[in-house]
Amino acid sequence: ADRMLDMGFIDDIKSIVARLPAKRQTLLFSATLDGVVGSLARELTRDPQRIEVARVVEEKALIDQRMLISDNHHHKSKLLDALLRDVAVGQAVVFTATKKSAEDLTESLREQGFDAAALHGDMPQAKRTRTLDRLRAGRTKVLVATDVAARGIDVAGISHVINYDAPRQAEDYVHRIGRTGRAGRDGLAVTLAEFRDRRKIFDIEAYTRQQFKAEAIPGLEPQQRFLDSR
Repeated sequence: ADRMLDMGFIDDIKSIVARLPAKRQTLLFSATLDGVVGSLARELTRDPQRIEVARVVEEKALIDQRMLISDNHHHKSKLLDALLRDVAVGQAVVFTATKKSAEDLTESLREQGFDAAALHGDMPQAKRTRTLDRLRAGRTKVLVATDVAARGIDVAGISHVINYDAPRQAEDYVHRIGRTGRAGRDGLAVTLAEFRDRRKIFDIEAYTRQQFKAEAIPGLEPQQRFLDSR
């Protein structure tokens, strides 16, 4: 269910359910029953029996979380360029808020010489599959994605996750950064935050019980302060 929601199939799910008889058996499979998936489960089931499979204890991912303050769109683009040109970058996933911004940013990165590809819910399934296959094979260095890619991508070569746009929901932040630090490797997650993103940043800090420390790239320091009202 979580993958179907990620791919934008919520309207299709509700359309199918509306055509089913009231008396029926409903089985819902999901990696998580929190948030939107939990709401869907409560909406579609009656007196459900919940069955959980015990998780295999995995080595805890070592993800270095950072925040860079951007003054505006132009400044943010310069910060992203500097991050992606770092020699330490193996493969990176760059998250945007909308499908259009994912397409626009991908085109911009390609013009700058980056091997970039977009991934979002409006793409045909065959194209999404080809895009992910190229990422897994190491032929794509930068994947620009909406939250459709926040779950289910397990590629060991992803060294960096960059939140070009801050996530709307705090729980999406955790899913996003979980795309790096796979298979026991270290990972780096960087959030590019504008002044208007303060509320989202505070929500993420409360959800993760960690505070961001604002950092800066030499030569690209922000002109405005960000966390004075904390």
